[in-house]
Amino acid sequence: MRTLRGVIIGGIIALVCAGGAFAQEAPDRAAALAAWDDIHTVVSHPRCTNCHVGPAGVPLWEGLGHEEAADQAPVHGMNILADESRIGAETMPCRTCHISAASENNVPHAPPMIADAWRLPPIEMAWKGKTSAEICAQLRDPDSNGAFTPEDLSDHLRTSAFVAWGFDPGAGRAAAPGSIPEMQEALAIWVAGGTPCVGDPHP
Repeated sequence: MRTLRGVIIGGIIALVCAGGAFAQEAPDRAAALAAWDDIHTVVSHPRCTNCHVGPAGVPLWEGLGHEEAADQAPVHGMNILADESRIGAETMPCRTCHISAASENNVPHAPPMIADAWRLPPIEMAWKGKTSAEICAQLRDPDSNGAFTPEDLSDHLRTSAFVAWGFDPGAGRAAAPGSIPEMQEALAIWVAGGTPCVGDPHP
């Protein structure tokens, strides 16, 4: 009887200790929010927000060395509109200049090319002008992040030609800060910590 009691108590202690160890290993809310700050530094960079624009479908050239008005971000040259289709089908298709072919993009001022159809992200993925908390809520919601679960976003980072180009746009263009592996690391911490956003109620 004493032996059985000892086994039971020992098992309970082991479970409690294991739970404590897991809690220590899992990112806490503060670590997850810090990781989100790193993610937001990337997604709020002009290299990303110039295409993650709203329903007007007007791509931007902000923060890329072009002359800028004090109160307005510079729009894409040649009066380009991606329109509702997000590919310019109603006016001039993006592929007219942005040919769908892999390229090192080492010619300054030439239209960048990647091995994918050039286009703007869907309207529900608009980030330009949004707060950190608003973008955070978008990215954890499959209805507003391209139908990805938070866990699947890492695969998107790894496989998207657009993401790869953003970190290595070529020809002296301003790149998004950091790297894909660093972004994946921050994303993993944010997801493991429960994808918290600033302003969420504490659990």
